[in-house]
Amino acid sequence: MATFEIPTEQWAQVVEATGGPAIYKKIPVQQPGPDEVLINVKYSGVCHTDLHAMMGDWPLDVKLPLVGGHEGAGVVVAKGSLVKDIELGDLAGIKWLNGSCLACSFCMTSDEPLCANALLSGYTVDGSFQQYAIAKAAHVAHIPKGTRLDEVAPVLCAGITVYKGLKESGARPGQWVAIVGAGGGLGSMALQYAKAMGLNTIAIDGGEEKAVSCQALGAKAYVDFLSSKDLVAEVKAATPDGTGPHAVILLAVQEKPFQQATEYVRSRGTVICIGLPAKAYLKAPVFDTVVRMITIKGSYVGNRQDTQEALDFFSQGLIKVPFKTVGLSELQDVFELMKAGKIVGRYVVDTSK
Repeated sequence: MATFEIPTEQWAQVVEATGGPAIYKKIPVQQPGPDEVLINVKYSGVCHTDLHAMMGDWPLDVKLPLVGGHEGAGVVVAKGSLVKDIELGDLAGIKWLNGSCLACSFCMTSDEPLCANALLSGYTVDGSFQQYAIAKAAHVAHIPKGTRLDEVAPVLCAGITVYKGLKESGARPGQWVAIVGAGGGLGSMALQYAKAMGLNTIAIDGGEEKAVSCQALGAKAYVDFLSSKDLVAEVKAATPDGTGPHAVILLAVQEKPFQQATEYVRSRGTVICIGLPAKAYLKAPVFDTVVRMITIKGSYVGNRQDTQEALDFFSQGLIKVPFKTVGLSELQDVFELMKAGKIVGRYVVDTSK
């Protein structure tokens, strides 16, 4: 078994007050409890949720001071006495779901993300924007040896989340799925998971750069909401029979796309809500929803089985994450780009810089 020299201090990005900024500073390295592991985080993806956490956008109490991040990929360097299925030196990932009780009715039926006592990385417990992070051993992602950790990091939230949403949609191979926010970090992976699952995709986003990116990732059609004169009509027209997609995956960070989705999804279609715009509401005409038999569902992060399935797609080479790498010290700059809506693909921070 490998052994590791663990420092007492480490570099981290710490949010000390709601609204930020994230401050690059040294903090102590924690020791794992009996059912926990300590992961030397090498890379961490940056998710829009991390910005929401810093800004206090959601009606959920945030730990302060907070080390954000929940797409951390690294090496297990210490473990508690109860941990038997993970060895020192194994590659592991820190996800949004850091831990759950494993005993409630939700945990017992593979819905552990719905556990009332769930621990959330980078929100209710410190996450992966640090060099050494703690996670419950039962919930870490098991990453195959030899995997590039910078490439796999975004799969640990973005990949798992969109894969789960596509499963929840019930869309079958050969059917059509509209992906709203297709040019962003989640969207870029949703396009690839959909293609790997045999689905045809309509990418919805804004701007020529995102059009090029979406089409390169396999989108059969691209609808630009910035230039479209009738988005609903264009989305419907992109399907072979003109009746609209069988499912819609909503990854948007604004409210309006959520209101539009039921207008262009086909009858008996399913709208999957994943994006979480601050203080947003979802509404749809009751008459239309009933007589067209539309289903509207929320989809949260995946469970442990979804995690391994999403990683299997990646390991087979079916998912290529478009990402840019910056140093952990540059995290606040990434947040500023995110606020301005200027991110294409995903940013990954290297914790050594």
